[in-house]
Amino acid sequence: MKVNVEVDCSPEEARRFMGLPDVEKANAAYIDAVSSAMQGVTNPGQLEEYAKQLAPMGQFGLQLFQNFMDMAVSQAGMMTTDGSSKKK
Repeated sequence: MKVNVEVDCSPEEARRFMGLPDVEKANAAYIDAVSSAMQGVTNPGQLEEYAKQLAPMGQFGLQLFQNFMDMAVSQAGMMTTDGSSKKK
């Protein structure tokens, strides 16, 4: 049996319903900090260096995230549409 449920709500209503925190103020502060820091960037080399500083754990963090995503995609490819595992 397949059941589809469609919910019509705003992103704010969905956030509250799911119990997620309101990060609007933190996001605004982050955007302001990045915007002010980017005003001093005059060439692509500076932009690349700044982007590396912003990334959590630098290049290692980005590689770790990419490995996580690759593993998730490979696991999803091993699942059938009914949620059971495919045999190798």
